[in-house]
Amino acid sequence: MCWLLAGCCGLALISISVASDPAVQITQKPRFYGVKTGRNVSIGCLSTQDLLAAKVQWYKADTYEALKRDKIVEEIKFKFFNGNLRRKFIFISDVGIEDRGVYFCKLNDTWGPGTELQVVRPIALAQALHRTNMKDGLIILQGLVLAGCIAAVVLRRQQLLEKNDSIYEEPDTDHIYEGLAIETCGGDLYEELSVYAQADGAEGAEAPWE
Repeated sequence: MCWLLAGCCGLALISISVASDPAVQITQKPRFYGVKTGRNVSIGCLSTQDLLAAKVQWYKADTYEALKRDKIVEEIKFKFFNGNLRRKFIFISDVGIEDRGVYFCKLNDTWGPGTELQVVRPIALAQALHRTNMKDGLIILQGLVLAGCIAAVVLRRQQLLEKNDSIYEEPDTDHIYEGLAIETCGGDLYEELSVYAQADGAEGAEAPWE
């Protein structure tokens, strides 16, 4: 009997030392979960060696790189199961949006690589089509408003250019002499001057303008 107890204690010590050995590798399956709300998921923590006295703990973090990891307490939503000496499981029932994150198992003092859980809400087809049509309508409306703004800017610029051109227009030549009085010479403005040209050489002849 004593030899049997000693053997059991020796095996327990060997299993603990092996679990603490860096050669023991811990993996998790699956590495990623993508499910809808209300589903049930299970995550496995697997060891490369048999661990007789293995103690598993589960933690949750926001990301893989997050330093803060919250320890998960077994309750109605989270259940822990021991498959065998190498397999440990966590069962999450009725997952919700708040359950998104990365789940790590810790087997004795060795951390698992983590499993990411993504949870999405199911969307009805009619609701999705309505949202798509709303987005398309907003895009078209934005395009019309932008086109109207561009057209208004171009029209305003054209009006300013036409106004500047009108400032430098040449005056109408038909009204240059408007308001000026033209004096006449009493009779015919263009008199016959040939008679004065013939008498140009005669002495004592006087031109009418002398």
